[in-house]
Order: sequence, then structure tokens, then C-alpha cells
Amino acid sequence: MKRIFLRVAVVLVIVYVAFLSAVAWAMHQPPEAFGRFMKHVPGPAYLIVPFETFWNRARVGALHTGDAAPDFSLTNADHSATVRLADFRGKQPVVLVFGSYT
Repeated sequence: MKRIFLRVAVVLVIVYVAFLSAVAWAMHQPPEAFGRFMKHVPGPAYLIVPFETFWNRARVGALHTGDAAPDFSLTNADHSATVRLADFRGKQPVVLVFGSYT
């Protein structure tokens, strides 16, 4: 009986480590790939995986206080044009607001 319990425990640890590795790998992928991976993860998995710690380490980035913002482009609200951050560099201040106004 003890032997069976030990084997089951070892298998569960291997499966858990493999799952943690897959989640850590997925968090280093682009958001679309991460979303495709996460839609297959069952809800109870959120209770056994340190998602916040993994996410903070995966998305830490390389910017530091005082560094120039990296260039990016976004579509404007009416989808009529694309705006690049580099178009404003040196001309006027730019403020990015992330949040909800509902």
C-alpha cells in the first residue's frame, strides 16, 4: 500500500511540475497565444498554480524609470487611422491611461 501511495505521489508531482512549466512557458508568449492556452485550463487550476507570481516574473519587461517608452501603434477610436507613439516624440506630451471609465 505504501508503495502504491509513493508511486501515485511521484506521478502527481511530475504532472504538477509539467503543468507549471507549461503555464510559465505560455505566460512568456504573446497575449494571443497565452489566451489560446488559458482557455483550455480548467477553473480549479487557479487554486493550485501561483499565477500572480508567474505573471509578474513573465511580464516584468526591461524598462526602468527614465527610459524612453518603446514605440507602438494603435488604431484610433473610430478605426479610421493608426497612430504611432514615435509620431509624437519630441512634438508634444503623450499620456497613456489604462483603466475603465464605466
